[in-house]
Amino acid sequence: MDRDRQRSFDERSLVDLPCFSPPVSSRADNISRIDHFDSLPFSPAHRSGFDTPRSFGHEGSPMMAEAWDALRRTLVYFRGKPVGTIAALDSSEEKLNYDQVFVRDFVPSALAFLMNGEPEIVKNFLLKTLRLQSWEKKIDRFQLAEGVMPASFKVLHDPVRNTETLMADFGESAIGRVAPIDSGFWWIILLRAYTKSTGDTSLADKPECQKGMRLILSLCLSEGFDTFPTLLCADGCCMIDRRMGVYGYPIEIQALFFMALRCALVLLKQDAEGKEFVERIVKRLHALSYHMRSYFWLDLKQLNDIYRYKTEEYSHTAVNKFNVIPDSLPEWIFDFMPTHGGYFIGNVGPSKMDFRWFCLGNCIAILASLATPEQSNAIMDLIESRWEELVGEMPLKVCYPAIESHEWRIVTGCDPKNTRWSYHNGGSWPVLLWLLTAACIKTGRPHIAKRAIELIELRLARDSWPEYYDGKVGRYIGKQARKQQTWSIAGYLVSRMMLEDPSHLGMIALEEDKQMRPPLRRSASWTF
Repeated sequence: MDRDRQRSFDERSLVDLPCFSPPVSSRADNISRIDHFDSLPFSPAHRSGFDTPRSFGHEGSPMMAEAWDALRRTLVYFRGKPVGTIAALDSSEEKLNYDQVFVRDFVPSALAFLMNGEPEIVKNFLLKTLRLQSWEKKIDRFQLAEGVMPASFKVLHDPVRNTETLMADFGESAIGRVAPIDSGFWWIILLRAYTKSTGDTSLADKPECQKGMRLILSLCLSEGFDTFPTLLCADGCCMIDRRMGVYGYPIEIQALFFMALRCALVLLKQDAEGKEFVERIVKRLHALSYHMRSYFWLDLKQLNDIYRYKTEEYSHTAVNKFNVIPDSLPEWIFDFMPTHGGYFIGNVGPSKMDFRWFCLGNCIAILASLATPEQSNAIMDLIESRWEELVGEMPLKVCYPAIESHEWRIVTGCDPKNTRWSYHNGGSWPVLLWLLTAACIKTGRPHIAKRAIELIELRLARDSWPEYYDGKVGRYIGKQARKQQTWSIAGYLVSRMMLEDPSHLGMIALEEDKQMRPPLRRSASWTF
């Protein structure tokens, strides 16, 4: 293994990169290494301290044993090799597309197998989805870009010819016919997790993997009419794959974009093609971190500032840069915002601020160190302060609050699946537990994760591992929720394994790079 390449997974910082030229004002500070780019301790399953990785936790926890058995029943094989897990094994409902392997859904399954010392299925998945990326992709008469990754795929068996083929969906079969922006980001993040877990850089070094990353990056780093470093997105392009008013610059995509860029930074080779992308990534990371931390962050002080905004400011000295009208502030936000706490709001654009809380985006912001340590702690303060609203009886709310009445009709188009406190509209999703657990460990608050896991263990297995729960506190199994939902099962396994062996966090978390830290400002969410 190339020692320089291995070093990139342990200690390389932005300032170490040859293409990075720090600002003159801070050049003296940059002479010494400021912080390790990617240095969280991690010991792969075969070195992590449990003696029988393939039966981890079975003896001590019947629920863990049941979860592992359920997860293994979801395995999908292609020509004799495992290549993923199907979305759900609920035979009581129409299959629709729940019998397919979804890129985003497979991530917690992949992490569970990596933590359990079974990396081969993850490697097979990464290579198979990479092959699918190279397919010609058309929706009606329009051809999608080469770098688009599939939302999902399934294995087709021909019993007559005794052959197997793959069929991929790039959005042409999805609700609303939207391509999955998050798939490419999750693929890069998972490639880094595999490399970190196994210590094997040979997969990432493969020419096809290097090309696949560059194609994904070409899509999101291309120049256009954008005035922001964030990515402009359609509704339905991520986990929330139906019309829910997340079009524009949703926090989930921006956080995943940031994390994928940081992962790509250490995965890309330092050859001629790689260096060009590394330089573009570094520039974008600095712009993106500043933008997100400045304009998406909300705490009590910032809320009060927005409440007092003046409008129609036309110069570069404008304070209200997006011309947000203070009267558009929703009533609920004033009571929801605690004295100590804060979060990244859902969306920011011209005259638009979506103040809803989105769990996935905020947890990824912590794991990717898009959030500063102060912001990360403020997010955890918010979760603890608003436990009843964000966690309730079944972790965790995908977003908060639900939209209803006239707003629901306008925003969702009267979607019968996204009624208030159901599905993506304020529903409770057990899969989000693994993201919360990872964020808790990274911020030094494992007690929060333990509390959430104890809630999950009261019902999830007994309820046959539903996809989501409905109601203001998540009391009811979702009205259209599939049971035996794979990522609900895998999310629980990953949470338990991370809590029992926190070194697993290293494969999914990135340390802060202080080159991207903003100037400190006093915030009401700080404790003195």
